[in-house]
Amino acid sequence: MRHGKYPLIIAFLVPPLVLYGVFVLSPYLQAFQISTTDWLGYSADANSVGLDNFVQLLRDDYVWNAIKNNAILLALVPVLTIALGLFFATMLNMGGRAGRAGVVGVRGTAAYRLVYFFPQVLSVVIIAVIWQQVYHPNAGLLNAALKPLGIDGPSWLGDPRTAFWCVLAVMVWANVGFYVVLFGAAMQAIPRDIYEAVLLDGAGRLVTLRRVTIPLLWDTVQVAWIYLAIAALDGFILVQRMTDGGPNFSSDVIGLRMYNTAFGSDTKFGYASAIGVVMFFLTLSVAVLALRASRRDRIEFS
Repeated sequence: MRHGKYPLIIAFLVPPLVLYGVFVLSPYLQAFQISTTDWLGYSADANSVGLDNFVQLLRDDYVWNAIKNNAILLALVPVLTIALGLFFATMLNMGGRAGRAGVVGVRGTAAYRLVYFFPQVLSVVIIAVIWQQVYHPNAGLLNAALKPLGIDGPSWLGDPRTAFWCVLAVMVWANVGFYVVLFGAAMQAIPRDIYEAVLLDGAGRLVTLRRVTIPLLWDTVQVAWIYLAIAALDGFILVQRMTDGGPNFSSDVIGLRMYNTAFGSDTKFGYASAIGVVMFFLTLSVAVLALRASRRDRIEFS
């Protein structure tokens, strides 16, 4: 039986590894190769151009504009999402008045969790369509709410000054519910005695969050930061469906720039692959830097 376990292990491991290599690793490797060609995507002709695509990319103002927008998303989306997630999770787990039951959350915690988590059951396309209607200048819910206040709402997605920020707000809204539940589950694993002792010493909710909760949840916050950073470098589906990078490229992102370069009127697959290679290294670098920057001594409790 001991000698027969290895064929069984190989039989179960080899097929998924082969599938992963064919459908995941192989396209990545092909993208690196295609990025050094002038392939247009619809013919067999693909002449090698060396690093010309990358040199052209350095002079492409549209690419730099998209990278700038991704940098803003990278700076704001993780911070806002984690801050709101921690705040709401704290209110749901220890925001109520401490009584005989000890530290408790606010009333209706289960209902609030359901409301916060609801965006996670919707696809990104549905979220984009819903918020397109909310932001509609004439029939949208947002401008309808502002009208009784005597405020004429702008064309939110049609104005270069507001379109990008509207998409950013939706990105935060779509992600915050998941992290409310994630942080809430991690908080429930912290012994209530710790919270009760801190509150008895006179610490407020904010101090408790900063001095106790966040250090004990640091591993979870670190994971959330990495996932949100990667999401901020993407944002393709949401941006494409809501604004398609407009107006006047004000909400363009690197993923959408790559897509439009490959499948637009020019169909420059070689150049689009070069953008994809740059995006790959940017994402990898952000993940590594986030891990190193958030590294700290682990705090354990018993």
